Amino acid sequence: MNYPIKVTIGDITVRDGFQHEEKFIPTEAKLWVAEQLILSGFKHIEVTNFGNPSGMPQFKDADEIMKKIRKSKTIAHLMDGVSLTAVTIREKAIERAIEARKEGWGPDRILLMVSTSESHHIKNSGLSLDDYWKMAEKYIPMAHDAGIKVNGTVSTIWGCPIEGSTKMEKAIEFTQRWLDIGANDVEHADHDGSASPDRVYRYFSMLLDSIPRPEKHIVHFHTTRGWGLANVLAALQAGMTNYESTLGGIGGQPANFVNGVPVAGTGSYYYKDPGITGLVNTEDMVVMMDEMGIETNLDIDRILETGNMVERIVGRRLRSEAIKNGRIPKNLKG
Repeated sequence: MNYPIKVTIGDITVRDGFQHEEKFIPTEAKLWVAEQLILSGFKHIEVTNFGNPSGMPQFKDADEIMKKIRKSKTIAHLMDGVSLTAVTIREKAIERAIEARKEGWGPDRILLMVSTSESHHIKNSGLSLDDYWKMAEKYIPMAHDAGIKVNGTVSTIWGCPIEGSTKMEKAIEFTQRWLDIGANDVEHADHDGSASPDRVYRYFSMLLDSIPRPEKHIVHFHTTRGWGLANVLAALQAGMTNYESTLGGIGGQPANFVNGVPVAGTGSYYYKDPGITGLVNTEDMVVMMDEMGIETNLDIDRILETGNMVERIVGRRLRSEAIKNGRIPKNLKG
């Protein structure tokens, strides 16, 4: 087996993870999780969504959580090396992030998103692909001028819940387009668990053949069908070195029901059961990589402790097995 000896992992629990929760996660709980992630060694964490909170009330505290992280004495000594990301799908959200940055507490990085499936893209953004690319071309330089890096996400790479099958070649084209218009990096997203390991290996092999800059590419998998870590292994074998995940595997789509109130979200869930969560879980992935001899530069024991606490925060058992079974002992007894 051929795979990298060192990887970079970003954790996106506080945003992508908590967005699917049907109860509001208290701001202080979000802050605690963010602090623990940074203390565990994560250099990239996703914090919030600057979009309209009427559709995503989980992020009605976007300003507050950003400010609290910036002011936290617990992690102040580490913040120079940490990048905080906020999702900013549309113009007003980007403008809000830029203004917050100018005021000294805004994000270091923002995330814009396209889908290779036009219908999925319109559902997520409200714009056609042509109009969205025009918007991105206008706003990326504005973000850079404010000192903000930009991630361009490509979704529906391996399939669309609306249109069905998609062409992976189109995602390669979109990746190059993001880089051409100034995106600092590109997230390659399996948004609902459509990817299978053989197609994951084929896609990332195609990607690195076309754009051989692994540091610019981020792997983002869901595991709705249980293939998440198999897909991580396939991506590793293709040569990918940059991953993101959530504690307990939570998240994947904005909730359409929060604190007993129906909200817009993004419409019907990808999952038949709203309790079924979507992403690869951080705990099992870092334990697996550690056992494979892959360096993550993370405090794995602290991550497992944090994962246990996230189960208490959301009030249910999550996907991680490692938080219960622990790491594999390095020294055999007896």
